[in-house]
Amino acid sequence: MSDTTRWLLPNGIDELLPEQARRVEHCRRRLLDICAGWGYEYVVPPLVEFSDSLLVGLGADLDELTCKFADRETGKTLAVRADITPQVARIDAHSLGRDTVTRLSYAGSTLKSVANSIPADRSPVQMGAEVFGSADIAADVEVVDLLLSLVAESGLCDVTFDIGHVAFCDLVLDATDLDKDQRETVLSLLARKATSELDRFLVNLNDQHEREQVQLLASMHGGCDVIARAREGFANVPGVNALMDELEAVLACCERNGNVNVYIDLTEAHGYRYHSGVVFALYAREIGAPIAKGGRYDGVGEAFGRSRPATGFAIDLKAWSMLSDIPEAENTFVSSPATECSALLAAESQLRASGKVVIKALGDSVDPRCTQQLIRIEDEWLLKPVEKD
Repeated sequence: MSDTTRWLLPNGIDELLPEQARRVEHCRRRLLDICAGWGYEYVVPPLVEFSDSLLVGLGADLDELTCKFADRETGKTLAVRADITPQVARIDAHSLGRDTVTRLSYAGSTLKSVANSIPADRSPVQMGAEVFGSADIAADVEVVDLLLSLVAESGLCDVTFDIGHVAFCDLVLDATDLDKDQRETVLSLLARKATSELDRFLVNLNDQHEREQVQLLASMHGGCDVIARAREGFANVPGVNALMDELEAVLACCERNGNVNVYIDLTEAHGYRYHSGVVFALYAREIGAPIAKGGRYDGVGEAFGRSRPATGFAIDLKAWSMLSDIPEAENTFVSSPATECSALLAAESQLRASGKVVIKALGDSVDPRCTQQLIRIEDEWLLKPVEKD
């Protein structure tokens, strides 16, 4: 390997240098503290688990994104998490085993086998909050209210709240006579917004009513008028009105907070296929991929012994921190001599307790960030400006 390629990182893998690392860590602490104020308990799931427990019942899409390797101790396959949400569901269902409503928050690194977003990032830092044990739409409303409060606290601007419901397409297609393969084709084309391909597919349908229903379904995205259009266009489809009621309850969060644009998309589901109800994503104009996504995922805990209703969201902390209004550090940096002295140690401790950063001048080299220095005058250690060359 040549010297020019020796230090290259794999595609989609990055390192956080001091400034970016400070922003990410500041965001992590700030957002977790806000979640704690809402009653969410912090948990730390492991980075690696046995693949049969990490991926059980979660579908092929997450399995394909997961990096796996053999465990030398057991011979079993280990997996590095690509998503932390299922781990938190396991903690709720298996490790905690509570019967009451449980609110959990988390933050940690993840790893994906391939980049599935633009810009490519195979090692996102994920932070999230989840509610377990409540099937009421009020739980979905709570997590969206919490997410939007994080948007406001972070000073994010020009963000779009994209909302849908994973059951909507199924309800509409259940009212048609399309076979399984035809349904899968329609769902795939809707997800890709492949309008021209969908038109060609519909030409081959003999039933005029089915063509009209699928065409109407394909138009179910846009502004808040989508709700009314869905109610009117699918008035004879059982269950549609109930789904629209749920969406309207969640959308009321956006009206209360007033800090996001709203886009309704009833033609696809966001995230991984374990979602089961209202789903949402948060987009920023500067970034192509969602900076947060979430929704309801009832039943994931069943694989761990207890089926519990669940809803929540996950944030891409690296992307979020790039957009956040994070105040510049106002620390005062003080240089201190590398001297063994109890009085000096006491002075350093007092300065650090007051919020100042004290850095030892190793080898008489003063850190360039320091604007003050500790100097011994008679028996006292006093602060003086750093003398610049």
